Amino acid sequence: MPSRLKDYFHAEVIGGKEKSFSWRRVFLRAMRSKRCNYIFWFRIAYVLHLRKSRTLRSLAKRINNRMVRRYGVEVMLGAEIGEGFVLPHPIAIVVANNARIGKNVTILQNTTIGNDGKGDESLTIGDNVLISANCCIIGSGLKIGNNVNIGAMSYVGQDIPDNTTFVTQKEGRMISGGNRFDINKYHNR
Repeated sequence: MPSRLKDYFHAEVIGGKEKSFSWRRVFLRAMRSKRCNYIFWFRIAYVLHLRKSRTLRSLAKRINNRMVRRYGVEVMLGAEIGEGFVLPHPIAIVVANNARIGKNVTILQNTTIGNDGKGDESLTIGDNVLISANCCIIGSGLKIGNNVNIGAMSYVGQDIPDNTTFVTQKEGRMISGGNRFDINKYHNR
């Protein structure tokens, strides 16, 4: 377990294999940085959850539940996540149990990765993927390739091939007339 944790911490808390590793550096970074603190505790819970011991799995769930309350981030412990997992702004992120996420994946704030309820197939995200803010990746059996960038406010409900930038076309339009909201009725009480 410690060697696996060391690999995760080296890649995610220290910031890469090229930097020298020390447990002191890991603890200092985890205590000083909100992002590193979340990753630190998530990886401890993740590794404990992989154990067969009911006690360790229960401890992992308690750690994860505390992180959900503290940060508003719910990365379920059943999700398989490779090294280099980065959450620059750990707030309002949900990753479902059936997600299989590769190495060096960055997920920005307000993102949901989950199942559509139509099947039990796992949702697979490749290596070196950037998932920008306010994205929804929803589906059963979706496959997102390697080296993919997903633009902000995108809805992904289809497979994305390797080496692709994916954006959802958004259209703003003005609607005139109709039911106009009268704000004064709320201020004249």
